[in-house]
Amino acid sequence: MKTIISTIRHDEKDDEIYKKAAKILQNGGLVAFPTETVYGLGADALNSDASAKIYAAKGRPSDNPLIVHIADEEDLYKLSCDVNDYAKKLVKAFCPGPITMILKKTDMVPDTITGGLDTVAIRMPSHPVARRLIKDSGIYIAAPSANTSGKPSPTRASHVIHDMDGRIDMIIADDTVDIGVESTIVDISGDMPTILRPGFITLEQVKEVLGKAQMDPAITEGVAAGVTPKAPGMKYKHYAPNAKITIVKGQQDKVIEAVNRMAVESSRSGHNVAVMASSETAPLYTAGQVIDMGSRNDEAETARKLFAVLRQFDESGVDVVYSESFPTDDVGQAVMNRLIKAAGHTVIEVS
Repeated sequence: MKTIISTIRHDEKDDEIYKKAAKILQNGGLVAFPTETVYGLGADALNSDASAKIYAAKGRPSDNPLIVHIADEEDLYKLSCDVNDYAKKLVKAFCPGPITMILKKTDMVPDTITGGLDTVAIRMPSHPVARRLIKDSGIYIAAPSANTSGKPSPTRASHVIHDMDGRIDMIIADDTVDIGVESTIVDISGDMPTILRPGFITLEQVKEVLGKAQMDPAITEGVAAGVTPKAPGMKYKHYAPNAKITIVKGQQDKVIEAVNRMAVESSRSGHNVAVMASSETAPLYTAGQVIDMGSRNDEAETARKLFAVLRQFDESGVDVVYSESFPTDDVGQAVMNRLIKAAGHTVIEVS
């Protein structure tokens, strides 16, 4: 398959790009496009054959639900049979924006995008390219991240091209992705609002709007074998480069000492080693390729850098990575969630 790659110029020439992309989606094809979080891989959400192409292109397990992207609040009432007070409050506070709601689905939503569950994941992106594509195509767009399943999510067009060129019909390039981690997913289909995936919008923010909320234990403990996950990214290893990642936690000076020791040992054993550190501690590491992930006082910067850095390891042949643990007051919750998954839950606590 020859993939069309078109770059948004933010002028009248973009009209032809949107027209072409809309036609591809309407005809059951696949289009990758930017959102405010990461690049998405879109297909007609109500076309089972089209959504099956997403799973095939990504190599994604079919029990991993897809998020349906909509443009307007009234679309919620077409896709969900229970747009409750929680949903209305979240829409008013955060939409359009980086939040996904799990709601009871209507019969028009095919089981092929919900993993067979009676709920559907819905989000209203704020990125102008995503919003125009939804409106111009006139369809609801099912769109997971536009990467090979299990690999770091794409935040640049070059990442999408690397993974999807020749696999999908079209890639819309516009590197204005500014958050860098996927949307917060909140299950509001029951009595207790439950975050199934941390994102830019934090648990504390959701609690402030809804009065109550909790984190799903599966975020840290994983989904049990044989159980269908209610949201993307809960069950399978995600975001992983080829390198083996180890997260080192504990008192700062002890972490630096331990990482320096392990990095030297790994380098002597012939490994290409990298260290992920904050701006404050990066100068204190003496072995391996040291990556500055941003200040510990700027969790948003770390989030923006995360996936690009993980992909950079593959490009430079890094095979062993040691990473500090980063703050989790805000979007750092999402950063550490993704990093722990990328590490396959390999965490060392130093005392």
